[in-house]
Amino acid sequence: MSKYTSQNNHTQVVQLFQDGHYFFHKGLKAYRERNLSRASKLIQRAIVLEPENVEMLSQLAIIYTEMGHYQQSNELLDFILEHLDENMSECHYFKANNYANLGLFQEAYRCATAYAALEEDGEFADENDDLLDLLDMSDDVDEDFPYDQDDLIVKQDQANHLLESGRLDEAIEMLEQMIVEYPEFWSAYNNLALAYFYSGQIDQAKEMLNRVLHENPGNLHALCNQLVFYHYEKEEEKVNLLAKQLTHVYPILSEQRYKLGATFALVGEFEWAFKWLYSLYKTGFQGDSTFLYWLASAAYYTGHKTLAQTVWDKMVEEDIDADEIKPWQDKPEESEPMVSIEERLTAYYVSKQKGERDVLQSVLDSRAAKTAFEQQFIELLLFEDQMEERSFSEDAVFAKQAASALEEAVQPDSHMPYFWLFHIIQQARASGVEKKNAIAWAAASYYLWMNEQEESAVSKKEIAASFQISVQTLSKYENIICAFMV
Repeated sequence: MSKYTSQNNHTQVVQLFQDGHYFFHKGLKAYRERNLSRASKLIQRAIVLEPENVEMLSQLAIIYTEMGHYQQSNELLDFILEHLDENMSECHYFKANNYANLGLFQEAYRCATAYAALEEDGEFADENDDLLDLLDMSDDVDEDFPYDQDDLIVKQDQANHLLESGRLDEAIEMLEQMIVEYPEFWSAYNNLALAYFYSGQIDQAKEMLNRVLHENPGNLHALCNQLVFYHYEKEEEKVNLLAKQLTHVYPILSEQRYKLGATFALVGEFEWAFKWLYSLYKTGFQGDSTFLYWLASAAYYTGHKTLAQTVWDKMVEEDIDADEIKPWQDKPEESEPMVSIEERLTAYYVSKQKGERDVLQSVLDSRAAKTAFEQQFIELLLFEDQMEERSFSEDAVFAKQAASALEEAVQPDSHMPYFWLFHIIQQARASGVEKKNAIAWAAASYYLWMNEQEESAVSKKEIAASFQISVQTLSKYENIICAFMV
């Protein structure tokens, strides 16, 4: 049924059922009018109704290319080749162009040669030959460029490994370099935002996400990360507003569905989490233990308790390090007051003082929420003797050195001086203040703490002597701390 106007009575008859082709043709019209944003949205709606329509998927990939969304375009083209039509050779040519625009010349060359081998006289043969000529620069430049390796792919893998292992300082350094060299590689921006956030550099994290969303509007990973940030900062109104907006998103690719579903689960939107995660599970999606964890949680809280148990058992079977306490059995703690990171860091250090390695190891192994900084701090307390072999973040090493300096200099008879020290360190991390000379920071922290206690006021000379630094150095770091603690 189509939409038309009668010439006799001017009555407009509008179709009530709008199938995928309706939105697709509306999208093509917007594309011909060069309204790329509207065209992409309409064709996305068409694909929701016809998710395996190759023509629609390839057209959306072309539009993404013209919008400069090269990664998203290649993800769609890969989906076509891997799941729908492996013989659709033009996908290789389109991928070659996208890789060339991203600066991934080795991948571009590989895809262009794949198209040439399949379609010697194909529709895009001439354009593909031109691209190969452009890429084949071995006579004019060093023979190592560009075919020995794709630096971006190597760095992306390294950065992901650094993030997963909690080595945030190293990850930040690598990702900052990547966004300079590849300014349209949005995955690096999103990972950098996460690295900033989990290292306590909140303002930088928000600025990075805003940059992505300004230059690449609608970037799903950036929107999901923004929702996570709002959740951790307890910005409930913003969480509710953005979560509601994301309920209108219909991701096509498995990786996008995973990201959206896991994000919904993390913020407690279990109905939507279950929708997307279970849609992957039904297709045989081979997710990791984190995927199974969030699916089990979402299933339980939406009333699918048998499925929740099945998924949980599968997770425990596949991941020998998985926590055996189900998230829905861990509810009593919710009625307890929220424990600050300063309190947790103090508890970890006190456990170390008492020689309670089993306590620290159990915290490390559990799925209890903890920041990457905490994770590194606990690992350092447990494996300090392996510093030569293991890599620890600069912040974790600094915090440990400062706490040790405080312990050695004055041996506090309460836990509060440690709490105050960790509070100052957390504030310094959030403010982006450079942290050097852990002994002086510990001394200044203890001096400020003692002078807040009316019955315990001490002189700078006494404190400086205890920490074996000069009064001038103590005063310098007192001023540094007071400047950002105001």
